[in-house]
Amino acid sequence: MQRRDFLQFSAGLGAALFAPTWALAGNLPAYRNLLILIELKGGNDGLNMVVPYADPAYYSLRPRIAIKRDEVLQLDATTGLHPSLLPLMPMWQDRQLAILQGVGYPQPNLSHFRSIEIWDTASRSDQTLQQGWLTRVFARHPTPASFSADGILIGSQELGPLAGGARAVALSSTDQFLGNARLAMPANVHGNTALEHLMKVETDIVKAADGMKPTQGKIVLQTVFPKGAFGDVIKTAAQVIGNAEQTGKPVAVLRLTLGSFDTHQNQNGTQAGLLTQLAEGLVALKSALIELNRWDSTVISTYSEFGRRPRENQSGGTDHGTASAHFVLGGRVNGGLFGAAPQLNRLDGNGNLGHAIDFRTVYASLMRQCWSIDDSDMASAGVLDLVRT
Repeated sequence: MQRRDFLQFSAGLGAALFAPTWALAGNLPAYRNLLILIELKGGNDGLNMVVPYADPAYYSLRPRIAIKRDEVLQLDATTGLHPSLLPLMPMWQDRQLAILQGVGYPQPNLSHFRSIEIWDTASRSDQTLQQGWLTRVFARHPTPASFSADGILIGSQELGPLAGGARAVALSSTDQFLGNARLAMPANVHGNTALEHLMKVETDIVKAADGMKPTQGKIVLQTVFPKGAFGDVIKTAAQVIGNAEQTGKPVAVLRLTLGSFDTHQNQNGTQAGLLTQLAEGLVALKSALIELNRWDSTVISTYSEFGRRPRENQSGGTDHGTASAHFVLGGRVNGGLFGAAPQLNRLDGNGNLGHAIDFRTVYASLMRQCWSIDDSDMASAGVLDLVRT
């Protein structure tokens, strides 16, 4: 699949996108909940984020970069969080944070490009798909015509799980609104059903973008947002959701991006800073969603193309690995630990971890428990009880 997608759209802060739960329940119960995906771009190190602090092998494999036992935020007798994630502890204690250990897939690929393609399309390792997994879901289970778009992307122009035909709008920043949505299209369109469909998608998005302009700047939130690029992403997302409460023009999903987690060297400082941004951003997002009465109807899930190798490298970092840890949080999330602790004494021939949870199981769980969708296209071994329905 080409990394450059057909659809690249830009819009601005004043997007009118989400309808309140009560407004959707009557005509589309499947999309009554909002799904927010947060991409940890570059491959986040799950072992230093969710720390197996009671396992001696962890400290043996990482004599310099392991999180010290007395600094770990203990979750139970064996597992803890990176100290930069302290702001998330109240959500853990309130059982609104689920921690998924060992999320990955069979025959993992260690290329950034290919592995994120696998995650974005929910393909097998030996399979190439042209459409994002959410694009296929929305093709079979369409959002209503009243929706402004299927999904909104904030923090990255890459369409990822919405590539290949979904109605997707990328918001460039909180300060700029670009109403000229554009589709890169070959000249010979007529007679080509696929390209004509994409042209129609473009027209729909341009109309949606034009409709967003008048709402810019109407929402004033009391929530204090963190400074910096990811704080700006979180603020944009919150204002998008808030504007939708006034306009009733929803979408089903937001995709936010934070990175880069590609920590081949000097990992400790880089990851600590990024996890601080993540934790502070999630706390601010929760505050804004509570303010907007959307915390109980929103589910937030992280994802990343892969984890890092268990053994540290000579540069104080970690190289590309396999399975990693991820978060799911929200007002109705069943908090706790899911999956299995990393088996550091049973690494594969490349020195990497096996997976305990197939990432497509996570997708299937989110579809069922957020949107009441059971999609046979998702090759899942089952579902996790992540969200109370």
